[in-house]
Amino acid sequence: MLETLDLKVKIPDKQYRKMIEERMQKLGELQRAIYEANIPVVIVFEGWHGSGKGVIINSLAQAMDPRSFKVHTAYYPNEEERNKPFFWQFWQKLPAKGKISIFDRSWYGQIVNKIVTKHMHQRAGASAYSDVNAFERLLRDDNHIIIKFFTHISEKQHKERIRKMEKMLSKDLRKTSDDWKEIDIYKDLLTGYEEMFGKTDTGFSPWVAVEAHDANYARIKVMDYIINIFEKKIQSLKFEEKLQTKAAKLLEKEKSEKPDAVEDTALFSSVLGKVDLSKDVNKEEYQKLLKEYQSEIRELQFKLYQKKIPTILVFEGWDAAGKGGTIKRVTGNLDPRGYYVIPIAAPGMVDKNYHYLWRFWQEMPSKGIIAIFDRSWYGRVMVERVEGFAAEAEWRRAYREINEMEEQLINSGSILLKFWLQIDRAEQLERFQARQNDPLKTWKITEEDWRNREKWDDYEIAVNEMLFRTSTTRARWTIVESNSKRYGRLKTLKTIIDAMKEKLNKC
Repeated sequence: MLETLDLKVKIPDKQYRKMIEERMQKLGELQRAIYEANIPVVIVFEGWHGSGKGVIINSLAQAMDPRSFKVHTAYYPNEEERNKPFFWQFWQKLPAKGKISIFDRSWYGQIVNKIVTKHMHQRAGASAYSDVNAFERLLRDDNHIIIKFFTHISEKQHKERIRKMEKMLSKDLRKTSDDWKEIDIYKDLLTGYEEMFGKTDTGFSPWVAVEAHDANYARIKVMDYIINIFEKKIQSLKFEEKLQTKAAKLLEKEKSEKPDAVEDTALFSSVLGKVDLSKDVNKEEYQKLLKEYQSEIRELQFKLYQKKIPTILVFEGWDAAGKGGTIKRVTGNLDPRGYYVIPIAAPGMVDKNYHYLWRFWQEMPSKGIIAIFDRSWYGRVMVERVEGFAAEAEWRRAYREINEMEEQLINSGSILLKFWLQIDRAEQLERFQARQNDPLKTWKITEEDWRNREKWDDYEIAVNEMLFRTSTTRARWTIVESNSKRYGRLKTLKTIIDAMKEKLNKC
């Protein structure tokens, strides 16, 4: 791909000055339109050191409103970023609706460098590119514009520019400069970049190769491409608005002419129907095993910390199923410096400006730490589905997005365990009434709990489908029979212990 480019293309300075002025004005106008349309934009620059990425980015910056964009340098992750799952660092830098994030190097630079320098196995590299494609598709499906540029120069030009840059550096900086190191592995990097294009040049996120021998040509090509993409997006929004208006009128007409359709619940696999809720354990056995398990999980916590293995525990379940009590027993003997609990409520105003997974990525644990989610990203396919907060296309797409996110977390070395705490309707009613009649527990019961109970059948359909579609080979659901709180707590602890031991045995 790169070797086929004509690197001799040029734009004379006199012609360039007129062209750049027109494009800067146009880009500024389109940026304002993108901002008003609440469209987030991600622009990625990869390429050789000395190929002019900084000069191009500076030209873009001068054309746009500085309040609406931010430039991120992502070639050297800091200590906090190195201790988090790989994609965490990039979720922190994603743009809110209407904003633009420009990446001077990105997720690609780190992957290619690790593969070429043999710090990442080829198989792991293939998995990393698969995760990248999933990440970019997730953003594109959420209405992000994604633009990826690679600034290319020849090996000869690369050497000349690096030597010229080196003369401007101090002797100490010359010794540590990655620019100079890149010269020695140019051919290997070229092969690595070609492989990167082959695995990540997708229909939803294509690469744009920029001939960068002539800075004038490179800047104009980048601006023209961005302008073209922005114009097409604005035009498509206007067209979609017309279609939606027409579709809404047709739907309203159909509803007035036809009776409401009845949803066929038999289409959904009944996972919960197979659960045996009669399982129990006597009090004496419970107290004995609880103490034993809590002691064991404390030791495992320390070993995981030493090995720098992060752990993510997800708790979902019916209202009053005992999530809080179970989490309390799991953490009862843990070192509080090594874990934290994240109670998940409805998304706030800031959260709504980002992809729905954004707020969960903010909470992902560092190496060796345990993060416990009291409810989670699965609200997308349960509460948001049942209550109509997410469109059908959105929550149906979420199954794949969630599976891919969990795969990314596991690929980054995390232990990921998901628990669904199952009780039956009668047990829930008994617990609701007990809470309502106990002055010390009335705060646990709300009108929303009673309202959700009325929608039990709808939620059961959603939960069954969720368990069926998101219990993968690497991130299975554990259904916890929780009519007996004692049994449920012990099963949860034992499952966590077994998973921690299995992970440690593989280290």
